[in-house]
Amino acid sequence: MINYKSSDEIELIKESADILGRAHGEIAKLVKPGINTKKLDKLAEEFIKDHGGVPSFKNYNGFPYTLCVSPNEQVVHGFPSDRELEDGDVLSIDCGVFYKGFHSDSAYTYAVGNVKEEILELLKVTKESLYKGIEKAVVGNRTGDIGFAIQHFVEGYGYTVVRELVGHGVGESLHESPEVPNYGKRGRGAKLKEGMVIAIEPMINLGKKDIVQEDDGWTIRTKDRAPSAHYEHTVAITKEGVEVLTTHKYIEEVYKL
Repeated sequence: MINYKSSDEIELIKESADILGRAHGEIAKLVKPGINTKKLDKLAEEFIKDHGGVPSFKNYNGFPYTLCVSPNEQVVHGFPSDRELEDGDVLSIDCGVFYKGFHSDSAYTYAVGNVKEEILELLKVTKESLYKGIEKAVVGNRTGDIGFAIQHFVEGYGYTVVRELVGHGVGESLHESPEVPNYGKRGRGAKLKEGMVIAIEPMINLGKKDIVQEDDGWTIRTKDRAPSAHYEHTVAITKEGVEVLTTHKYIEEVYKL
């Protein structure tokens, strides 16, 4: 069942998303070679709590951290660790905030130090594909229109789309209906209607699309260990068009891809 949001509820999600965006901005200041990702996780948790929010991910189905941090061949759901970031890494950071009864969810992938040009291109194309998908998130379209736009765009560069992990509705629960795949056929899937709030989150691989789960029961990586990139926004479907509720602006004030 899809939970449609009122304009007032969408405003509350925007308040949650503002805390989330500013938390991402604080994290971005520290993403550089030599820092371990547990420090990033601690910073995020403290910032969110200091601003009246609750980390959406921590204790969600037993997940033990505030952030999902996924370097290099890890796609999503990686654990913060004592491993220090190294020059040439790429790092996906995914975070959510629960505030005044509603969740928000967004992700960004960083190039750490000097990253190979072919991997930088993967990040740039994946980020652009997010906005290709967002363009199709309008009343009357379907989730397949979003997925097709993302898939068609990234496959044009020779990249592959992870199939097992998808975007989702967002609201009083972190994951709601409908599912929002990053692949698909135009005109298929759930119909987009006013009041829907969804997370669009392309997960795109440099190599093959196949993934495996690590022994920790959470971390997903590419089977061929080629790098992966992940960007995400929470958006609202309104009668005026799509409204992006989360923001990367605080990241991009201190970090440029």
